[in-house]
Amino acid sequence: MKNKLIISSVCLGILACNSAQAGDKESMIVSAESAGPAAVTSNATIKAPDGTVLQEGSNSYTCYPQQEIIGPMCNEAVWDNLIGAMLNKKSFKPNTFSVSYMLAGEGTAIGVSNSDPYATEPAMSDDWVKEGPHLMIVVPDRALLEGLSTDPNDPVYVMWKDTPYAHIMVKVAADK
Repeated sequence: MKNKLIISSVCLGILACNSAQAGDKESMIVSAESAGPAAVTSNATIKAPDGTVLQEGSNSYTCYPQQEIIGPMCNEAVWDNLIGAMLNKKSFKPNTFSVSYMLAGEGTAIGVSNSDPYATEPAMSDDWVKEGPHLMIVVPDRALLEGLSTDPNDPVYVMWKDTPYAHIMVKVAADK
C-alpha cells in the first residue's frame, strides 16, 4: 500500500498510474493550466495522470492536473527526471537550474514531508507541509543551497535538503 501511495502521489504522468482525480479531458486541462502562468501554459504539453498527452505543446514545459496527493504543476524536463529518480530511489544530479510552477498550490492534495520524500502521510513525518501557490527551483550545485532555511514557515526554504532531490521552495501567495 505504501508504494502505491508514493507512486500515485507523484507519478505526474512519468509512469502509467491510476488517479482518483482523473476526470474528463477538459477538466484535466483546466486543472493543469492552473499550475503556471499563461506564458508557460499556453504552449505547454499537458498530460493526464496516466501519461496520456491531452494537448501537445511547443515549449519546454509539461503540465499535470491535480492528483490525490499533489497539486497541479508545470515542469521542465529536469523536474520530471527528478521525480522519476525519486520514484525509483535513484541518485539525481541536475545539470542546470530548473523551475516547476505550482501556482494553484496543493489544492485538494494532502501535502508532503519537508524532509522525507518517501513519507506518504502526515503521521510519518514531523514536518508535514501543504503549500499554497509556489515555485520550486532545482539548482545544479548543492552549494547554492547552503545558508538557506529548511523551515517551511519561511517564505523561501529548502525541501528535502539531505537528499538528491533537494530543491528551493518559493512561496508566492498564501494558501487559499
